[in-house]
Amino acid sequence: MLKVFDFLIVNEDFDYSMTDIAAQSGVGYSTLKLFWKKLEESKIVKQTRVVGKAKMYRLNFNNTVVKKFRDFYWETTKQAVHEEVKEKRLMTV
Repeated sequence: MLKVFDFLIVNEDFDYSMTDIAAQSGVGYSTLKLFWKKLEESKIVKQTRVVGKAKMYRLNFNNTVVKKFRDFYWETTKQAVHEEVKEKRLMTV
């Protein structure tokens, strides 16, 4: 599930079909289907439109939990990058 969240947060400006989400996040489509309905019911993801037969989805940023998770994700990413930069500077000195 974390791979799916990672993909959806990093690519939050766009909506994707379940097939694309599975392929791009590295999760099998069958595995995604096991927990996708729960994400929809919990309003973590929302359907944005239909393209042909494909339903398109994105994270639901009206959900407080999703907003907090996104903030946590970017804060921890920022800290990890700062640590990496700090280590590289120490190695070059």
